[in-house]
Amino acid sequence: MARRSNSTPETPVLARLIELLVRFRVIALILGVCLFGVSLVIGQSLNFDRSIDNMFAPGDPLLAPYLRLKEVFGGNEVVLAVYPDPDLFAESGEGMDRLIAIREQITALDGIRDVLSIDRPIGREIVNPDNNRALKLRDTFAGLTHNEAGTIAALVCILVPDNESKETRTEIIDQIRSIVSEQPGGMITGEPVMVVDGFRYVEEDGARLGWATSLLLGLVILIAFRSVRWVIAAIAVVQLTLWLTQAGLAVAGFQLSMVSSMLTAIVTVIGVATVTHILIRFREFRAAGLDAEPALIETGKLLAAPIFWACATDAVGFSALMITKVGPVHDFGVMMAVGAMMVIISVCLLVPGIILIGNFGGDAGRIWGEGRLDGGLDLTVKWVERHPVFIVVFSIIMLTAAIVGSTRLEVESDFTKNFREGAPIVVAYDYVEENLGGAGVWDIMLPAPENLDWPYISKVHQLELKLREEAPELTQTLSLADAIMAGSPLDLEAIRFNVLRNRAISMGMSTFQSEMPGILAALHAEDPEHPGQYWFRIMLLSHERRDAKEKKALIEKVQAIAADFDYGEPTAEEKAEGAVAEQTPQVTGFFVLLTYLIDSLIADQWRAFLIAIGGISLMMLLAVRDLRYALLALVPNVLPVLVVTGCIGLFGVKINMGAAMIAAVSLGLSVDSSLHYIIGFQRALAKGLTVTGAIAEVQQSVGRALVFATIALILGFSVLCFSNFIPTVYFGVLVSLTMLGGLFGNLILLPLLLRWTTWDKPAPPEPSVAAEG
Repeated sequence: MARRSNSTPETPVLARLIELLVRFRVIALILGVCLFGVSLVIGQSLNFDRSIDNMFAPGDPLLAPYLRLKEVFGGNEVVLAVYPDPDLFAESGEGMDRLIAIREQITALDGIRDVLSIDRPIGREIVNPDNNRALKLRDTFAGLTHNEAGTIAALVCILVPDNESKETRTEIIDQIRSIVSEQPGGMITGEPVMVVDGFRYVEEDGARLGWATSLLLGLVILIAFRSVRWVIAAIAVVQLTLWLTQAGLAVAGFQLSMVSSMLTAIVTVIGVATVTHILIRFREFRAAGLDAEPALIETGKLLAAPIFWACATDAVGFSALMITKVGPVHDFGVMMAVGAMMVIISVCLLVPGIILIGNFGGDAGRIWGEGRLDGGLDLTVKWVERHPVFIVVFSIIMLTAAIVGSTRLEVESDFTKNFREGAPIVVAYDYVEENLGGAGVWDIMLPAPENLDWPYISKVHQLELKLREEAPELTQTLSLADAIMAGSPLDLEAIRFNVLRNRAISMGMSTFQSEMPGILAALHAEDPEHPGQYWFRIMLLSHERRDAKEKKALIEKVQAIAADFDYGEPTAEEKAEGAVAEQTPQVTGFFVLLTYLIDSLIADQWRAFLIAIGGISLMMLLAVRDLRYALLALVPNVLPVLVVTGCIGLFGVKINMGAAMIAAVSLGLSVDSSLHYIIGFQRALAKGLTVTGAIAEVQQSVGRALVFATIALILGFSVLCFSNFIPTVYFGVLVSLTMLGGLFGNLILLPLLLRWTTWDKPAPPEPSVAAEG
């Protein structure tokens, strides 16, 4: 065991600073109010980054094909509008007239490039049961523009690239939804809809959950401590911290993302937990007979260092997320680190003024049942003394289970699972999955000539036949080749001479160019970065709501089949331009990106966790100035994180965006308790207490504050359970469980470790008889 070292006493500079803050509390409070007003204005300019491709690292091999797809085919974003219509193909034309009217309404919207529907290109003739061309088109596009029974209509709405539209994506999606919802049972699906709805929920959560968390925790403080003054202090600290954080991020040019709603709850619980520590210590000094002002000064001297280092360790733990190359997660780490440090500023500016000005609110009272809590904490100390072996064995068992569970983690690749059942987007996806060809839309990009001819069209046709045969999980494959072959008045395969086939293909292309230029540009286009290089697009349909392993296996199968596509020898110009290496088939699309999205986050999660451990260890060393205590502080906090993560795997819960980020965040939050505990332990030793006496004292003083602060944390995160965005719910639940585990670790495991690694000072020798004489 190591000998204990005395803690460093509070510096005169720090004590003087605290006295000045208390003395000039009115000026500080006015400054805080002014900062709130300024930050409120600046923070309004903080915008959302709604791009799903920013969820991937810039160099991610999955991203390059997707970005090329967007660039070549002009955005690549597709919304599928569907509605039931038993009269869709009625010979009276009633259903088709309805479809055409809806298509024209949607096409007229700003932000819509074109709309593919079954009436194009032959119009109302598509309902003629005696027209072979109409029957071929209906058969070819079944599963995309309508169901096989012909009772459900679907319109493929191709969006203009976001930077070329006057309307925002949200406005465009809402306009399409409004038009389609006029039809009974009308709804829309598509990845752009999921992204827009996801961000809509995130924005709603950010506004609603922030105030809900503050009010809930304020109510808890009011009920528990019966003090309006401290309720006002807690809410004021949280709101100033939030707006200072948002203003700072806006000035720095940051944008909010799909994970940003968690920022509000995290800042809220850090602020309230900090105020709770101050409240309890202030109450103790008041109970000892000090007036309010001296009591607050003594509280500041006692807690200034622990609060500073707690916020600093929070910031370091959150900053570990900055190592990820995934933009929103990286920025989220910055946001939380800034928010953690802003808590210090808010507390310094607001708490002295709010607590000491006026006579309202009264001092905080004791919580009902607090006496039982004190007795329970005392029994905990005695129980730890009696059962050290049991505690160690239990910890080892939990760690083993955590390791086993961590090997069984599975990711959630169904993006619709990020929404609550019953949400409009989930209902729409279920409907499309059940009645059409599946809601998973993705693509194969093939190198192509500028002018399509029969040899090329036939090769594409053979590739599609191979895909349908060897990858039956695909519900549909569609391309310009299908449209040309189905829409041609002649059977191209039956024509003997390529000259005639090419002539028919040329006529079909001319029709597309004149009547459906937007659709043609979305299926066959020139690469703007490589003039003279053309690409051909095959759209794939598959079921979105399937297991991640099945999705990945299907993607790999399609990639292998597409890789065999032989376009032919590159031209001399292509060789000269060095574009040959890029002219390989590429499989991409939203379906592919979303399947691998969580994998990218998990890979960075563990690296961030390790970096958080290293960074927090360094901060703990600076705070407690003792290497052994810095390392000991990690044990009761790392263990709950691993156990919660392992339980996710053991119970078969799939990892989503919320679960993929809990490790570094939870460690940063829970280690605060260890910091307060160890600093309190060092101070108790410095007063001359034995190790046993120091632990007993800290368990009563700091332990009580830890219980209240952890309850505040858990209650704060519980509000996230009401989010409409499921990753936010997961994040709140899992972090709460980790915090609860950290509380037990800091009240049971940490005292045992401190007892084992700290010796009492030897008693001074008794003076000899001779010396006395």
